[in-house]
Amino acid sequence: MEEEKTAILSEKEEPQKKNRLSGIPKSRWIRFSIASVAYIAFAVWLGNYYILPGLVVLFDIYITRYIPWTFWKKSKNKGVRKSMEWVDAILYALVAVYLINTFFFQNYKIPSSSLEKTLLVGDYLFVSKLSFGPRVPNTPLSFPLAQHTMPFINTKSYIEWPQWPYHRLKGLGQVERNDIVVFNFPAGDTVALKVQNPDYYTLCYNEGRETVNNNKAIFGDIVYRPVDRRENYVKRCIGMPGDNFEIRNNQVYIDGKPLKNPKEMQLNYYVMTSSPDIRLGESNFRELNVSEDDRFLVSGDRNYDNVLEYLGFPRNADMGFNPVYRLPLTQEALNKLKSYKFITKIVPEPGDFGGDTYPLGYYKKWTRADYGPVWIPKRGEVLKLTQDNLPIYERVIRNYEGNDLQVKEDGKIFINGKETDTYQFKMDYYMMLGDNRDNSADSRSWGFVPEDHVVGKPLFVWLSIDKDRGWFDGRIRFNRFFKCVTKD
Repeated sequence: MEEEKTAILSEKEEPQKKNRLSGIPKSRWIRFSIASVAYIAFAVWLGNYYILPGLVVLFDIYITRYIPWTFWKKSKNKGVRKSMEWVDAILYALVAVYLINTFFFQNYKIPSSSLEKTLLVGDYLFVSKLSFGPRVPNTPLSFPLAQHTMPFINTKSYIEWPQWPYHRLKGLGQVERNDIVVFNFPAGDTVALKVQNPDYYTLCYNEGRETVNNNKAIFGDIVYRPVDRRENYVKRCIGMPGDNFEIRNNQVYIDGKPLKNPKEMQLNYYVMTSSPDIRLGESNFRELNVSEDDRFLVSGDRNYDNVLEYLGFPRNADMGFNPVYRLPLTQEALNKLKSYKFITKIVPEPGDFGGDTYPLGYYKKWTRADYGPVWIPKRGEVLKLTQDNLPIYERVIRNYEGNDLQVKEDGKIFINGKETDTYQFKMDYYMMLGDNRDNSADSRSWGFVPEDHVVGKPLFVWLSIDKDRGWFDGRIRFNRFFKCVTKD
């Protein structure tokens, strides 16, 4: 009797299986085919064929439907159906945003004036990750659109496990000289949460490592961030792997030859008016195109006495009778300023007024205006290490390429426990500078940018907001909409 029942059930199931496949509309087969081709192409692009079994899931979603993926649609409870519709839509959107932001495109807002006037504070950029090839994320389990911290609740937006090694997919090109590049901040691997500017290494140099690490009331917790969770920066790529990079009197030299300066490059100038009653007004600043953040009265500067001496006045002199400004100016703006009859002095700001340069505290004669020469590491190249050049490459060898580096008391260098006087680099590195040269924290301050930190290339400005103006006074910069971001 049992055998007869089993035979009868088997006979019933066989037609059901056939009907499940035979009665499927062509539209579902077409959608499955399109999804499968896209999925296989994605696996080939990733170079990861372990995800191909996911085709079975796609086959069930579109064709067999053994698993009730949309079970909630059959619920008799209207509230359950409505709620699950929202959940379904939100999950779909989050997955789509995650994939698009990770592998294709990302939005980025210009937060500082380091690239003015090429890019302005308040510009919103459309950044292509395909231009240089997208990275497979180091931290794949993360919340979309949150770089490292969840808004409002101030917790990590990512889970540190699993951690995937650096791998870049094939893109449309490579980083070239003078490209504007979005990248993760190299010195942002370690962060004091309450004081994130200046960076952790500069804080330790100025305040002492023990002070920074032990004083949580002032500096907060000290946290480590994976490469893809570090802050996004945007600068111009000036130095390429293998270059001998140098700056002399604000002019960049590559392999001993001067490099053409960006068209909109700015430098700081000290500007003095001819009378205590004469000050630069809003109309002047607008004509010179100087934002509110970049207008600076020298009387409040910590280098005030040095500025007075530099301008030819005795130290501690009372400069209240003649306003002195520090302004970043393009060559065009400088020419306009020279035409103002009430301006008596225009003097370039010295490079040594800009603070310490990388490596911190080592090369005392290096300034932002006179920097180097320094060789930029190139993948596969072997460098002879000396006590003189080791401070330049120490962070590269230890932090960026993950080696154990020690220098013994006798001056001998040990890498991963073996004595050596050479090192072969695993990655390419770049020197990134801002066009607003005297108001930019860039490679002169924190060193090289490793290739695994490169995020993408801005293609165009899709929105631009001028925070210095009202909504009916030019707050929206319509003339910048869809402005292409080019090398020039």
